[in-house]
Amino acid sequence: MTSFASRLTVWQRAHGRHDLPWQEQDAYRVWLSEIMLQQTQVATVIPYFQRFVTSFPNIAVLAAATEDQVLAHWSGLGYYARGRNLHKAARIIVAKFGGEFPEKFEDILELPGIGRSTAAAVCALAFHQRRAILDGNVKRVLARYRGIEGWAGEKQVEEQLWQQAEALLPNEGVATYTQALMDMGATICTRSRPKCVLCPVQTDCIALQTDRINTLPTPKPKNVIPERHATFLLLMHGNDILLEKRPSSGIWGGLWCPPQFDGEDAARDWFLRSGMQASEGGKLETFT
Repeated sequence: MTSFASRLTVWQRAHGRHDLPWQEQDAYRVWLSEIMLQQTQVATVIPYFQRFVTSFPNIAVLAAATEDQVLAHWSGLGYYARGRNLHKAARIIVAKFGGEFPEKFEDILELPGIGRSTAAAVCALAFHQRRAILDGNVKRVLARYRGIEGWAGEKQVEEQLWQQAEALLPNEGVATYTQALMDMGATICTRSRPKCVLCPVQTDCIALQTDRINTLPTPKPKNVIPERHATFLLLMHGNDILLEKRPSSGIWGGLWCPPQFDGEDAARDWFLRSGMQASEGGKLETFT
């Protein structure tokens, strides 16, 4: 039987995705796509990616922009720390590497917002280096193929998955193989209703052979969702609304929103201490 990597590579060339705007592009665009695709679907990312590279066509332009300009292009994409870290990393690349994206895995890994899998993805896709990736889709593919039980967030389970990711790497054609893994997880070995009949490695997939497709990978243990209560001050004057920029860390970091308080009384006290008056077109409202 041909290897896991060989079968995936053949499948990718015939049935994989070949029209994504960041494919066969430079390291900057590969890096940008990898950051945007964290916790976000491809269909959502594509228009954001295209607008972003139009405004920031290279790392130097991105580094020269303000954080507000960068976050404005990120608005609606969510997980805004990604945008802030992207901007910080661009400035580091300009200062340390002359605006050229570094090729060494260790240098990439030191940049803000980049972990082991993201650094490996840039190395494999942009520089054709032999590096293993392990994003969410790949974890699912490998957990099923190798029959690895346990939640991937547990250190021991994740280490097992990394060992398999390294062991299955081909010696050549790593970029195509890496794209094949991503495409498999996104289109065939999906979280629900996987298309096993179309899978190129179905014959030796342990989850399929042992009827555990619906139980692997092991779901994350459910946590109690915390509740947070806050009061916001809505201060309007004509068509103007008072907004303040939130701290760069914490929930909604770096975004603009109405002033936030622990309660309605605190909001009204702040309003009165500021010497404002809800008159002559002004309107004071609080909401939680």
